[in-house]
Amino acid sequence: MRQRAGACLRAVICVAFAGIMTAMAPAAELTISGTRFQLDGKPFPFTGVSFFNAIYNPTFNASPEVRREWLGQFSRHGINVLRVWAQWDNRRGFVDASPEATLYHPDGTLRAGNVDRLKEILKDADATGFVIELCLFSQESYAHHIRLDPDPQDKAVAALTNELKPWRNLVFQIWNEKSLRTLDMLRVIKAHDPKRLVTNSPGFAGDLGKDDENAALDFLTPHTSRQGAGRTWEIAPREIASLLKKFNKPVVDDEPARNGTSKFGGPKEATQPIDHILHMHAVWEAGGHSVYHHDMFQTGYGTPACPPSGIPEPDFSPYHGAVFDFLANRERYWVGGKE
Repeated sequence: MRQRAGACLRAVICVAFAGIMTAMAPAAELTISGTRFQLDGKPFPFTGVSFFNAIYNPTFNASPEVRREWLGQFSRHGINVLRVWAQWDNRRGFVDASPEATLYHPDGTLRAGNVDRLKEILKDADATGFVIELCLFSQESYAHHIRLDPDPQDKAVAALTNELKPWRNLVFQIWNEKSLRTLDMLRVIKAHDPKRLVTNSPGFAGDLGKDDENAALDFLTPHTSRQGAGRTWEIAPREIASLLKKFNKPVVDDEPARNGTSKFGGPKEATQPIDHILHMHAVWEAGGHSVYHHDMFQTGYGTPACPPSGIPEPDFSPYHGAVFDFLANRERYWVGGKE
């Protein structure tokens, strides 16, 4: 009887230990091979969509089940990367923006509730084969004097790097459209997590970054030239190709030619879905990757461009639907076939 009880106890301990180890299992890891990405050693066709407000959107975060359903919708439309902002506290009236929509307190300590929500997103993203590109700081907030001084900024970056170390399906983008202390923060990140992939969006459209920063970053995420410069589907691929040739590392067209509102750097004249389809395909041909930019964020709730959910829904409008249909058939159109 005693032997049987001992055997049962050992079995229970083994099951419990296996459950703990499963819960602690590291997320799938995004790595780099030359100018391409790999997820757990397999080719990964980095294809994103802007979802800046993901951490702060109540619909997306209603429950893990709801969140995974939305991720499934994105996946069915060819998306495997979400570009998410840590700092969504600007005063421009963007969807879900508020003073509390940030991961940071002014003294550099982290807002625990928001960080915990990000961890839940990372967990569900890992379960559904997604990578999260987390933009740490935004020039939009900086322009409104919502900013951290250097010491609190380094403190926040170090703390966030340590908090998120288990999630390898995560890359850090230091700034949206700015380059200030970029190399300083890169050093902080690498000191705490040497394997974390780090990039930066150095400036407004057409700013391809400084050579010293581009050389130091793991991959590049410029905002290529927009409609004001001419035919973006011809200009942007040349910009991407030049960076690939010079730095021999992956290059993502991070917020390609905008659609919709002319505010905040948007197009001054009407665009067509085919503009974006030609643009992204040409970027693929050049050897780059793309993150599609949805126009809902700049218009806000209650406007025709913004779904009531506050989520960049693939099927919300015929315009976006055409682009997402193209991305859903990525393997058909990807240069050379499947990545």
